[in-house]
Amino acid sequence: MLRRVSSSSSGKSSTSRRSSSVGFDEFGFALSKKRVRKLQHRCHDYSYPQPNPVKVKELCEFLTYWNGSSFICRNQIERFIRIGIPPAIRGRVWKCLLNIDSLRAASSFDYEACQVEIRRPLVDLGVSEYSIISTIDSLVDTENEISSGQSDLPSADLTLFKQIALDLRRSFPTHRTLMGDRPEAIEGQAKLFRVLTAFARYNPQIGYVQGMSYIAAVLLMILSEEEAFWALVALLEKPKYLSELFDSSMKKIQLQALVFHQLLKHRKPLLFQHLETLGVSSLHFIMQWFLTLFTSLPCWDSVLAIWDLIMLHGLQAVFRTGLTIILLLESRIMNMTEEAAVLPVLLRVPMDVSQHRVLIPALWNTDVQEWEINCMNSLVLEEASGGQDEEKVKKESAKCCTSSLSDGQRDVKPSQKGAKYTSKKEAPGSSAKNVFTRLLKVAQHYILESGKNSTAAKSSPAKKNPALSRLPKARISTSFAQAQSKKYVIQVRTKRSSSRRSQNSIQSGVKEERLPSQDSDGGAAEERCVKEIEERW
Repeated sequence: MLRRVSSSSSGKSSTSRRSSSVGFDEFGFALSKKRVRKLQHRCHDYSYPQPNPVKVKELCEFLTYWNGSSFICRNQIERFIRIGIPPAIRGRVWKCLLNIDSLRAASSFDYEACQVEIRRPLVDLGVSEYSIISTIDSLVDTENEISSGQSDLPSADLTLFKQIALDLRRSFPTHRTLMGDRPEAIEGQAKLFRVLTAFARYNPQIGYVQGMSYIAAVLLMILSEEEAFWALVALLEKPKYLSELFDSSMKKIQLQALVFHQLLKHRKPLLFQHLETLGVSSLHFIMQWFLTLFTSLPCWDSVLAIWDLIMLHGLQAVFRTGLTIILLLESRIMNMTEEAAVLPVLLRVPMDVSQHRVLIPALWNTDVQEWEINCMNSLVLEEASGGQDEEKVKKESAKCCTSSLSDGQRDVKPSQKGAKYTSKKEAPGSSAKNVFTRLLKVAQHYILESGKNSTAAKSSPAKKNPALSRLPKARISTSFAQAQSKKYVIQVRTKRSSSRRSQNSIQSGVKEERLPSQDSDGGAAEERCVKEIEERW
């Protein structure tokens, strides 16, 4: 495995001398002893596949004619990502997938001009982007003076600078571009500060949110400063990526954590129930995973491979990665009996699970569809809307059942049976609701409503509501039901005619064994059903 060691430089402080003599691995993280490495939760034994020179050349040629709107190009790049993107070309791949050049060309935002505007309040505060971390205490003192009315400096800029400076100190403190007070680290911290403050100016509705510093720091490890800024813009603003995770109120990330909560409940009910029994909620670990995009994993080659997939598939890959980690930890979690044992495993994913040769193949074998996420999202929003809508639906269903009983329809008993089943599943006090039970309730309500409307239409055909023609959903549902019913009629008649032809072709003396489903009772019932459908449509 290739190891990269930083060059030594004579510094005045002991911290500078110590940091300059530290060795770094191929991704720029400081090498340390095993005991310290365990505390830092960092692994340097990488297992990602070494790049094939032929594939590297092929990928470079492919990127020269890249077209992001082409399905063939995206299908081809997915094949390369599955094989493994070479570290030297990863920046070019990310730029193509995020379409950074087009985004920058289409925007009127000037990054350099923005930096000039940002430096003005910094000068007023007496600080610089190159010393922002060391001046946190003075920023706090100045903020107290502003709150007490002793200073006229803008409080919004000061609060933003202080929040970013605090997070800079926590963002990858063992990486060579952010570690210590060496010139390289001071420049790296200044770049990260400039990118984050520029984005807060570019999109004040989002501003700066905790967790952005990790994302911007990873982008700066791969891309240049301005490219990292536009990559951050693409990730946080495009609906495909992380626009549903970051906002100033943190409500979006809470919603997506609940969506994953429902996804886990749907995919792994036994594991979900076990976590619920132990008192462990998905909110306890999913927010950290999603806000930092899994950068807390100890194996950095796995982190970059996950990011490659996120650049391709967006938020869908974020859910996919979270589910994969849970599945790999399933057997371990099921054997735990205390919350204090489960949470550390989820917050600090073990190294054996995080290794590239374990996590990434499992990630490609785990599939999460976009419609599945949308379904879970709708489920969360439905639960958040409260119980008033549920009571309204129950009352309407009860009225439909009463009207159906009074009309004396034949399919009342199955409806009553389904209603009892639904009420049993949704008894008061049950916190978790079955998705399929709700679908059954909605389907039952729709069938009863359609039966009621058809009965009313037969009794008074001249009185038709003109407003119904203006409802596109009802029109689509009716046309779909008509098509399905006509299709059923055609299938029955085709089956009948083929059956008659086969009977006529049977030679005399050969006994025919008749199927009971095609005889008197079944055929009569089928005939009644066909006539009913023809009369209705």
